[in-house]
Amino acid sequence: MFYPLSAFIAYRYAKSNKASQTSFVSFINRFSVAGIALGLMALIIVVSVMNGLEGQLKQRILGIVPHIEVTKTPIISESEITKTPIISENPSRTSNAITETPTQTAEKTQTVTLKEISETPIKGVVATMAYREAEAVVQSRSDLRGVQVHGVQPEVMIEHTLVANHMEQGRFSDLTEGSFAAIIGRSLAIKLEARVGDRLRVMVAGASVYTPFGRMPSQRLVTVVGVFDMGSQMDDKVMYMNLKDVNRLMRDPKGSEQSLRLFLNDAFNYQAVVSALTDRVGVSVNNMKTWRERQGPLFDAVKMEKNMMTLMLLLIIAVAAFNIVSALVMVVTEKQGDIAVLQTQGMLPSSVMWIFVLNGLFNGIKGAGIGLVLGVVITLQLNNILDLIGSPLALAADGRGLPIEMDVVQIVGIALLSLLLCVLASVYPARKAMKIAPSQALQNE
Repeated sequence: MFYPLSAFIAYRYAKSNKASQTSFVSFINRFSVAGIALGLMALIIVVSVMNGLEGQLKQRILGIVPHIEVTKTPIISESEITKTPIISENPSRTSNAITETPTQTAEKTQTVTLKEISETPIKGVVATMAYREAEAVVQSRSDLRGVQVHGVQPEVMIEHTLVANHMEQGRFSDLTEGSFAAIIGRSLAIKLEARVGDRLRVMVAGASVYTPFGRMPSQRLVTVVGVFDMGSQMDDKVMYMNLKDVNRLMRDPKGSEQSLRLFLNDAFNYQAVVSALTDRVGVSVNNMKTWRERQGPLFDAVKMEKNMMTLMLLLIIAVAAFNIVSALVMVVTEKQGDIAVLQTQGMLPSSVMWIFVLNGLFNGIKGAGIGLVLGVVITLQLNNILDLIGSPLALAADGRGLPIEMDVVQIVGIALLSLLLCVLASVYPARKAMKIAPSQALQNE
């Protein structure tokens, strides 16, 4: 097969055995390849595990918290110009001339109903549901806890939420209207020492009334009909009830203060949905709540940690890649006579430069290839390796080890970046080789 001369020489030198090079140059060369392989392997493993942990947080926490919540919002229509009569000063002209006074305007407002919003197709929204949330205190026979009461429609929750798939006892269809039934998290059930069938007292201060005995919160006895376990920090803070029952608990049986809950196919794509609601539907930003307001700092911390770990491991790869500089500088110094002979035979300085650039690239390909294979294999077998060495980690939702999520695009991008670093590290020694003068190099030969 035909190769360009620069590529042919670089390839032959890159695959040459140890005897054709000095032992020290060979050691540095192999050390740089090993460093690139180990750095890339570690980066693939760490990024895959961090992606898995981020996915678990997204599943466990954002499976409970509403992605977007919308309330009724007024829209200001175009101003109407008020017409006022002005009496003409000329009696010969009509005295009842009517002119428009631009300074006197009246604004009309209209309200976007939740039904109109729910019927508007928006890209990224998979379902909508009438929804209500209230802060409450739950009392059992042994303890007292503050919770968020979520008034939901059971049929929508069964179809579009992960909570319905993580029920330990009961099901959402048990939240029938008028039953004042409740589903609580496993952590909350443990703290309250409550079981399915027990009755809890729910007190809502937001719907309190004044009585001869003072201000009394709205309260009701509810029956526990189900227990869910998402394995998140929200398990002990949320209680699900039927939407109609929550409206009655809030002394609003008609549901005039209820909102609209939007389910997204990707919770991280909430900004596009918010923009569509404000631009197309006209919903005010002040009348929308997103999951970012509650859980944004947590996911920002996870993202920052992942980025910092990636940066740190990329610096390790960069250090290994720049070991190529020292190896190639030694090669250039050692092979000055050979470079001069090639130039006297007609090889252009640019072709000499490409020999060393491609040599660094071939070394990078070897290191990246080894690191890529090792990284993928170890990542796929990571939980088995942890079991083998006797330190298993049960952080996945099913409790079976570390959550791992390999992103092919991300891994390919990391490998290409490693190759780019190898090429950049080869530029300096390659330019040094290009500037060698044949007459001076051959004086001592």
